[in-house]
Amino acid sequence: MLDRLQSLEDRYDKLNELLSDPDVISDTKKLREYSKEQSDLEEVVQAYREYKDVTTQLKDAKEMLEDELDDDMIEMVKAEIAELADSKAELEEKMKVLLLPKDPNDDKNVIMEIRGAAGGDEAALFAGDLYRMYSRYAESQGWKTDVLEAHTTGVGGYKEIIFMINGTGAYSKLKFENGAHRVQRVPETESGGRIHTSTATVAVLPETEEVEVEVHEKDIRVDTYASSGPGGQSVNTTMSAVRLTHEPTGIVVSIQDEKSQIKNKEKAMKVLRARIYDKYQQEAQAEYDESRKSAVGTGDRSERIRTYNFPQNRVTDHRINLTIQKLDQILTGKLDEFIDALLIEEQTKKLEQIGE
Repeated sequence: MLDRLQSLEDRYDKLNELLSDPDVISDTKKLREYSKEQSDLEEVVQAYREYKDVTTQLKDAKEMLEDELDDDMIEMVKAEIAELADSKAELEEKMKVLLLPKDPNDDKNVIMEIRGAAGGDEAALFAGDLYRMYSRYAESQGWKTDVLEAHTTGVGGYKEIIFMINGTGAYSKLKFENGAHRVQRVPETESGGRIHTSTATVAVLPETEEVEVEVHEKDIRVDTYASSGPGGQSVNTTMSAVRLTHEPTGIVVSIQDEKSQIKNKEKAMKVLRARIYDKYQQEAQAEYDESRKSAVGTGDRSERIRTYNFPQNRVTDHRINLTIQKLDQILTGKLDEFIDALLIEEQTKKLEQIGE
């Protein structure tokens, strides 16, 4: 591990030199590439440098015990040795985690798709609750949310809502939300006060660039049609809605949120690329059963991952058996306890795999 860390520090120092090179500064592509690589290495290199410093201090402190010291000084040195030994152990664990293979999608923006599933109107209302929860979480992280497409119901929920969250590291935190979310509560329309169980599904797709997934124009069928629903006088009069069909995979994306056909097509292409990329990823993961088992939150989307119980004000994540009695706060976007626990679980399983 230490040899690998030293090579990363050497590379970090080399990148510092390269970023001062006039030839690199004048080359936008190289400058961006080297700056990102250096940024990615910064945390692990800082931890390694701190580790080397603590190791040196610990060695010096142990050597001091070989000198002739009075009893008070011996106690002070022993206390310092114990403190430095703890710091060294903590840094070793930290560096192990920082050296774990990183998901190449972690820094990307995400496209989220929420659909009401079992439960009719109640499922649609719950889909709306989940959308607001993720929007508020995104806001707390300083990220921007942009609705791409929404199909509302008469009761105020969503049959389906597709939206993008723009922000560095959005995928790294939200990828765990993939799956079926279950709600247990008494619907407002239920006069008998019976608890109903409904579900909504959440899909989290990393935004992809054109170079990351090959989508040929000849493979896409483009259909245009008149928008329906809210939108003013242009509704049903202009062919602004766009439907893209990727014929090799059968994936279909329809967007009518904008009044401009061009803007709707741009949005539809973003969603289409993300869905195609996700399909290929899912197929590749299926070939590696062991790695699929070790991942948290990237399994079958029909899997129930979380239950939101309103009468008891609790939320339970079934993958890590974590229950939090703060449903009211979680629905306002305070998801950090779950996300942090899921990140730790993922890191723990990766460390176990490396150990094996």
